[in-house]
Amino acid sequence: MEKNMSHVVEQIKQEISLDSIIGIISDMVAIPSYPGIEKQETGVAEYIHEFFKKEGIDSEIIPVADGRSNVIARIKGTGGGKTLMLTGHLDTVPPYDMPGDPLKVQRQERILIGRGVVDMKGALACMMAAMAAIKRCGIQLKGDVVFAGVIDEENKSEGTRALIKQKITADAAIVGEPSQLDICIGHRGLEWFEFYFKGKTVHGGKQKEGINAITKAMKFIQKVEEELVDKVESNTHPVIGTSSLNYGYIKGGTQPSTVAGDCILQIDRRWVPGESYSDIIQEFQDIIDALKTEDPEFEAQLKVMEVSEMEKGYIHEAMEIDSSHPIVDIVSDAAYKVRGMIPEKVSFTAWSDGGLLCNYANIPTIIYGPGDLESAHSASEYLEISHIIPATLVYAITSVEFCGY
Repeated sequence: MEKNMSHVVEQIKQEISLDSIIGIISDMVAIPSYPGIEKQETGVAEYIHEFFKKEGIDSEIIPVADGRSNVIARIKGTGGGKTLMLTGHLDTVPPYDMPGDPLKVQRQERILIGRGVVDMKGALACMMAAMAAIKRCGIQLKGDVVFAGVIDEENKSEGTRALIKQKITADAAIVGEPSQLDICIGHRGLEWFEFYFKGKTVHGGKQKEGINAITKAMKFIQKVEEELVDKVESNTHPVIGTSSLNYGYIKGGTQPSTVAGDCILQIDRRWVPGESYSDIIQEFQDIIDALKTEDPEFEAQLKVMEVSEMEKGYIHEAMEIDSSHPIVDIVSDAAYKVRGMIPEKVSFTAWSDGGLLCNYANIPTIIYGPGDLESAHSASEYLEISHIIPATLVYAITSVEFCGY
């Protein structure tokens, strides 16, 4: 089997070209897919669809919302094998303050620069090239390899939620978010909460007749510090790290000479696997209720911020996979074959659609992709050229070994 696999790896290598993949990345970056673009991601979906059609791989564009579409491609297996999903998002953030033309990839000595090269059109191109190489080699897989290019990950993940509703299935999934070619076996859950504190506005000269919402917010923060922060940070995971709570924004009142009639506080709350979302909300509500008991004038309301809220029944849940799951071992082995080193098993420091796939579709999921997450969304977004061929080979070899042949 190992001898045959060595032959397969050499076959695949012959069908992979760095310049060709960089061309695919450049083509997709040139198609804008950030908010404000009509049908936002559909242009990229159509490009991918045409690529797969030319390669003789079944592909379908699936409308999701407002003219925005996912693209699904599949190499159908002969039967008896496992199904692997390779997935990533088609949308990007806006160019913001990127210099020059952010939709024209600049190739420097070691990196590609452009909006979306690392987050995550680079990984999409590697996945596409991996599947094309398998098809060109005539490798007959037992199980299916499925490519899912999805919309809206940067906002409310409508694309991956659509996959879940369509009952898409797989025995494992790889999300191609940038991981520096390490294997991310989990990440924290995420929610943004907003607290509204209500006071009574009066002129500052009669402040004793008012109720200052800012001081009520201060009481809340003090009690959170005293009673909740240590508890939150005591929740730890050996790989993913520690749960956290961050005060990210506060605004109250209108001017110095007026008692603040309202105050808004926004909190970023992240949690490790094992914490209950309902318990997280209840912890905040318990503090509000206790302050109401202590102070009859204390009035506060808790809600999930609109920008963070998905539809009912879905939250930004944490992701976790057993580190001994076959997909972890196979990707690790494939990476060793390609790079001569075993990748680290680490945590992904942001949130990803993997949190939806593992919790709502029950698909064991890892994150593995080229590039450094730190450059995503930045004015100098870049992708290491040296990561492109290894990522493509790992996707291809993993597909063959996981699906069987």
